[in-house]
Amino acid sequence: MADEFDGPTDAARSYRLNNVAVPARPIEPALYLVATPIGNLGDITLRALETLAGADVLACEDTRVTRVLLDRYGIRNKPYAYHEHNADEAGPRLLAALGGGRSVALVSDAGTPLVSDPGYRLAQLAIDAGHRVVPIPGASAPLAALVGSGLPNDAFLFAGFLPSKDKARRDRLAELVDAPATLIFFESPHRIGATLVAAADVLGGQRPAAVCRELTKTFEEFNRGTLSSLAEDYAERTVKGEIVLVVGPPPPAAAPEVADVDALLVSLVADRPAGKAATEAARITGLPRKDLYQRLLDMKDGR
Repeated sequence: MADEFDGPTDAARSYRLNNVAVPARPIEPALYLVATPIGNLGDITLRALETLAGADVLACEDTRVTRVLLDRYGIRNKPYAYHEHNADEAGPRLLAALGGGRSVALVSDAGTPLVSDPGYRLAQLAIDAGHRVVPIPGASAPLAALVGSGLPNDAFLFAGFLPSKDKARRDRLAELVDAPATLIFFESPHRIGATLVAAADVLGGQRPAAVCRELTKTFEEFNRGTLSSLAEDYAERTVKGEIVLVVGPPPPAAAPEVADVDALLVSLVADRPAGKAATEAARITGLPRKDLYQRLLDMKDGR
């Protein structure tokens, strides 16, 4: 089955930079997950170009989209379609190519493969079959939106697409309301208004957020504000293009009052040792156990 694919000849394994042909070496047998630009075709990496030019088999989500990138860099490798509608048929053929000792490069239409596309199925099958899976990193819409949003990036959670139905969307947001991280969502332009309303209602209208549209493209836009202000802004606004919604983390919980902590400690130590009472109080309040244990000792001494 691997013979179904017409890989490039050694003479054709090249790419062009500044109108200069650069030879691409044949690469070792493996499944290569190659990140491609999310808009600006200049955001391709040299390693990605060499992989696309040198792979025995090049699989992609849409051959027409990938051909634009290949033509830009003079890559003569032939792309073969692999997407959610033909995965059951194309997947085994690609696995057979891997089993025959050939290298397979997989790209999505834009960004990093396996992020909200069916490529993860092929990667899982390749791993299960004992083949190497090699990421070729590069452009990623969630990360571009995160760093451009100005929101905290020490912890973040990529949640993909929210459900299209309002109740399911709100239920999903409710699951994330207390997540101690910046939230990142993909959203379509015709649903962004409804999503912002739901996010403001469920997550809190004062949560900071950013609507990031057409990243790296000519009309790139970052619209920053609170969820409430953004919901109002997009209520009657018609937008086009791909959107990433970034929502800041929830505000830190207010520290409990000293009197309330003392009352909790008194109730807990009534039926358990001081150490266990301090442990349980720490779980409930989020305060350091050692401080709570010391407070119990102070209370015992009448301080």
